[in-house]
Amino acid sequence: MGDIEEIGGHTCLVCPWHDYNFRLDNGESTSGLQQAVHAVIVVDELVYINCRAELITSAETSNSLKDSQPPATDIGSSIKDSQPPAMQDDEAVQVGETHFDGASLCEVAVRILNESSAKEKVIFTRETHQRWKGGDIIDIGSCKPPPMPCRDKSLNILQPGKIKRGKGGTLASRIAVLHSLANIEQWAIDLAWDIIARFSDVVLGDGSKLPQEFFTDFIQVADDEAKHFSLLERRLESLGSNFGALPVHNGLWQSAEETNDSLLGRLAVVHMVHEARGLDVHPKTQERFRRQSDAESVEVLDTIYKDEITHVAAGLKWFTYVCRHNSPPIDCIPKFHELVRAHFRGHLKPPFNEVGRETAGMSKEWYLPLVKS
Repeated sequence: MGDIEEIGGHTCLVCPWHDYNFRLDNGESTSGLQQAVHAVIVVDELVYINCRAELITSAETSNSLKDSQPPATDIGSSIKDSQPPAMQDDEAVQVGETHFDGASLCEVAVRILNESSAKEKVIFTRETHQRWKGGDIIDIGSCKPPPMPCRDKSLNILQPGKIKRGKGGTLASRIAVLHSLANIEQWAIDLAWDIIARFSDVVLGDGSKLPQEFFTDFIQVADDEAKHFSLLERRLESLGSNFGALPVHNGLWQSAEETNDSLLGRLAVVHMVHEARGLDVHPKTQERFRRQSDAESVEVLDTIYKDEITHVAAGLKWFTYVCRHNSPPIDCIPKFHELVRAHFRGHLKPPFNEVGRETAGMSKEWYLPLVKS
């Protein structure tokens, strides 16, 4: 729910809790995000909504969905003017092709966390996103997630500091960078499912529970991360390599383990600190690939970057939501600083991508006090 206000001569819906707004005529927001809006007309006291959806009436006609674009997202939909790549044929999930019939959302989340194959993890994630959006999964449920997501036994897992990330100056170096990013995306898939399963039945300070929109947002995050992994995996293969050819690390999961008992801590460290750090390193990483005339990789990185801004926005949105629904409400920014100092090792390090962070709604007062003075 929100308030209707005039901003810049346009009628806008404004959320007083999350510092977020969007125009009702085209969905544009002053944050830079884009909200899906639909035309509404009233005829003879009947309300008609043009939602640009296609009604499927039989199993045969559902096959036409195979080559269609994925549905619009709910986390600001996407960055303005961004068009994510369509699913490839081997990724598309047909309606009726399901692996988890009758399972609750949390049961599906745990099964995906227990899947060791990265390819299967991606397929199951994208299928679940479509089924949730289509209303095939209704029950959220409650399940205990595994201590750690499963990984293919062929992966060579090292400590984070033992892996050398390339600088993008040679083919081998570019492959190393893309491989490292693919590893991060696989962990990011699991982190989205883990926050869903781990905190599905959490009771907030005012006695309320998380709304369905929370789960919708993080299912969208999981689907985006699955898309990113596939893009990186295909790019690695086109460069003559493959995911698993180089060592990987589990640094992201180590941060997650620090916050297993705190939803606010998890949102702060994983979905606001680590995700925002991805925004910080993007410009330099992309420029290195651009200098090597690797246009295909630059395009992949650009797609990932635009989606990651919405992920930081989602983390910020739900962090502030949980703070506001405490009793009494918690002052968000000081609480963020407290949690990061308690659960994140070290200080935040510049340079910061101020534009990307600001687009996600993260102003300087959130992160500058966490820099070593």
